[in-house]
Amino acid sequence: MEIFNAVWDNTVPFLVVLTILVYVHELGHYWVAVRAGVRIEVFSIGFGPELFGWYNKAGTRWKISAIPLGGYVKMFGQSDTEADGKEEENTPLTDEEKSVSFAHKTLGQRTAIVAAGPIANFIFAAVVFFLLAWIVGSPVPHAGIGTVMPDSAAEEAGILQGDRIIEINGKEIRLFSDLQEVIRNSPAVNLGVIVLRENAEIALTVTPRLITSASGETYGQLGVTPDPEQVDYESVGFFKAAWFGVERTTSMVSGILSYLG
Repeated sequence: MEIFNAVWDNTVPFLVVLTILVYVHELGHYWVAVRAGVRIEVFSIGFGPELFGWYNKAGTRWKISAIPLGGYVKMFGQSDTEADGKEEENTPLTDEEKSVSFAHKTLGQRTAIVAAGPIANFIFAAVVFFLLAWIVGSPVPHAGIGTVMPDSAAEEAGILQGDRIIEINGKEIRLFSDLQEVIRNSPAVNLGVIVLRENAEIALTVTPRLITSASGETYGQLGVTPDPEQVDYESVGFFKAAWFGVERTTSMVSGILSYLG
C-alpha cells in the first residue's frame, strides 16, 4: 500500500505535468508549421503503440500512445531523406509535395517551427503564473523560517525550522522581507528577537554575521530561508498579475541559465 501511495503521489502527478508540458511544446511546433504550409502527418502524446486516435480535416493523425514519457509532431519531409523514404524509391517529390514539405521551407520558416516549441512553453509558464496571481493571489512569505543553515547566526541563536520571527528589538516583523531588511542593516549587532514556536513566544538573542562583499560592502547575514508553508496571498489586479507572470518566468529562466553557466 505504501508503494502504491508513493507511486500515486509522485509518479502520477509527474506524468500528468509532463504530458501537459509536452502537449504545449508540440502544439507550438504544430501551430507554426501549419501556418507555414507544412503538412502534419502525426501529432502524438506519448511514444510506442497507439492506444486510440483520430484524423482531423487536414489529414493529421492525432493519437495517444502507450508510453507517457513525451510525444512528437511528425511533419512531412522532416526525415533525413528527401521525403520520408521516397528517395530510397527513387521517386522525386512532386511540386505539390514540395509545397507542404518541411525540408523545402525556407531557413526562416524552419527556424520558426523549431523554436516554436520552447517558446510555447515559456508563454504557457507566464500564463500559468498570471492566472495564479490573478485568481489565487501573489504569495507573500511571512517571516517564517524554512531552512536554518549549519554554523549560521540563526543556528547559533537557537532559531529552528518552523519558527516565525514576530519581533526584533521591539519592532514588529510580519514579512520575510521585513526580516531581511533588519538583518542586512545590523551586521555584528546583538538583536533581541521574539519567535513564535508552537503558539508560544520565545525570546532569543541573535547576532547577524558580518559579511563583506567583493565590492567592499558590508551587511548582516542570518542564514535562513523562508518557510514556503507560512505565506499569505495578496489580491493582484489584472495588469499587475500579467506583469508578475512575465517577471516570474523571466526570473526562473535566468536562474536556470545562470545555474547551468
